[in-house]
Amino acid sequence: MSQLIIDLEITTDTTEPIATLAEFLAADQKPTAVFIDSDESIESIEEFSSTLSVIALNFPSFSDGRSYSSANLLRREYGYTAELRAVGDIRIDQLEQMTRCGFNAFRLADGQNVGQGLERLKGFSFSYQPAFNREPLFRARSS
Repeated sequence: MSQLIIDLEITTDTTEPIATLAEFLAADQKPTAVFIDSDESIESIEEFSSTLSVIALNFPSFSDGRSYSSANLLRREYGYTAELRAVGDIRIDQLEQMTRCGFNAFRLADGQNVGQGLERLKGFSFSYQPAFNREPLFRARSS
């Protein structure tokens, strides 16, 4: 089993198999976890998002940022509050930006140190730019 960072804790992945988007959409009884690739439409699960316990968004390569937009849409527009997991080619350098877009769970790429990833996540207490769940620092200071 692989290790994950979920809500700033290292844990072992215990999620039941995650359905692909095609499997999810075809199922009469919808699974509670779905894997969405970066080239798949996040809009297709909007009506089901409140019933999902895990949405795993794939980053097939370090340079593919489409899942950042999907995460932001899930949190801001659909009000998704459960586990939003980044999977694929996830590097420690991306974690802070992923958190700001709404991810709260990470399965790092092979060769990435989970402990170092967790320490990196704990190193940021504020940001100058806005995030999905907080105002930018300059607005907080002016209030």
